[in-house]
Amino acid sequence: MTEPRSARDIVLVVDDSPETLSLLTDAIEAAGITVLVATSGDQAIELVGHITPDIILMDAVMPGMDGFETCRHLKADRAVSHVPIIFMTGLSETRHIVQGLEAGGVDYLTKPIDIDELLARIRVHLANARAAWSVRAALDATGRFLLAVNRGGELLWSTPQAVRLLGLTGFGGLPQSFVARVREAAWLPESPPLVVAHDGATLHFSFLGSIGDNELLFRLAHDDGTRHDEALRARFGLTNREAEVLLWIARGKSNRDIGEILTLSPRTVNKHLEQIYVKLGVENRASAAVLASRMLDDK
Repeated sequence: MTEPRSARDIVLVVDDSPETLSLLTDAIEAAGITVLVATSGDQAIELVGHITPDIILMDAVMPGMDGFETCRHLKADRAVSHVPIIFMTGLSETRHIVQGLEAGGVDYLTKPIDIDELLARIRVHLANARAAWSVRAALDATGRFLLAVNRGGELLWSTPQAVRLLGLTGFGGLPQSFVARVREAAWLPESPPLVVAHDGATLHFSFLGSIGDNELLFRLAHDDGTRHDEALRARFGLTNREAEVLLWIARGKSNRDIGEILTLSPRTVNKHLEQIYVKLGVENRASAAVLASRMLDDK
């Protein structure tokens, strides 16, 4: 996840009209925001491959790839899917607005554009995007196994820990049974976790709540790992992180794997191991793994 820049915000304006580009560029630059321009959907896609804007203003009607198709293409790209897209168009019928929102847009302005209204909406969506980034960055930093999908079961974002857990347990991506359940179920906070098994590994998807109308947040656990963490912590007087490290040792993971799962450096993993050995009264990882495994087997 890329940290938000401290320099001026960047707006990408995508429109095939030179007059519109000139008008919007002058107004947005005057508001202290850097402007990039693209005159087609293809050009916009190529440009964001080099520079990630903070927000995109998208004309809906353009020759070749229209704005709706361009938006869908950008939202399918994990690197830029978080960037808010505001549609600008002379199409004002409800079906066109719905089409823009379903394509992934966050807002819809009809032409002729009111500059003051446009700038106000840009500021609102920039603030919302920063707030969303801050929340996700905090989740990443705390080592949470979280992911969000839309109601079609498509992954919107995830913490690095969730991605690594899916890979290390052999799933490689979202299980199809989970995707199918998302599409068909009415999720409620009290819904029981969805348990998915594959190649001897078991994942638990617990629904935490909705973010907006089309973003469902889930917590991911492996073999009831959270309860095992708690048991190890209580039994041996470990810290939260020490309990997590010991749990993965008991499951046979190497220091490198543990570091990847918990986003720790090898040196930090070793530091935790030193404290674990002292608290368990053992001298090496093999003894620690045996002791932890026996305790978990007796649960």
